[in-house]
Amino acid sequence: MYTVIGMAGSRGLRVLWMLEELGQDYTHINEGPHGETVRKHSILGKIPVFLDGDDAIRDSMAIVTYLADKHGALTAPAGTIARAKQDSVTHMILDDLEGILWAAARHAFVLPEAERVPELRPTLRAEFARNIAKFATIFAENGGEFVMGDEMTITDILATHCLNWAENAKFAVEDETLLAYKSRMQDRDAFKRAAAK
Repeated sequence: MYTVIGMAGSRGLRVLWMLEELGQDYTHINEGPHGETVRKHSILGKIPVFLDGDDAIRDSMAIVTYLADKHGALTAPAGTIARAKQDSVTHMILDDLEGILWAAARHAFVLPEAERVPELRPTLRAEFARNIAKFATIFAENGGEFVMGDEMTITDILATHCLNWAENAKFAVEDETLLAYKSRMQDRDAFKRAAAK
């Protein structure tokens, strides 16, 4: 059986949601960063931590990619052009959306107060606005219900998580298509089960 260590109010949501979409049994240990159980499996103390037997994986997107490949679901097959395109959009979201949101969080409450630079926030907001507009264009070009087209992939789990994060951090997302997409994704039963953990 799988074990997920981490809170649903973190990147752990991605892993919980993935397991719910797959219909896999798992144990959930609701623990925050640097918790005792987390430290047993992650020297950095970061969450989520995923256990498959005695093996630990310590990055949310590595975990969901592993699960997608292992169960042959929510991903294009490895070694295909479709997978390369999916990975390209996934990495764009990680770099250009999540990276900005994480930088904002670090300078708002994660870093020690003496190391925070609140003056970065307007710059981060402007960059996020440019990048979310590019992402909206990619979404529109793919022309489906999901980021990559007509089928849900792990890229949707990441994209929805980042759109939720942006809303909570008050980083504006004004594109109506993306907002409707976020609402549809949040309305999925698997998302609701994961978010309730």
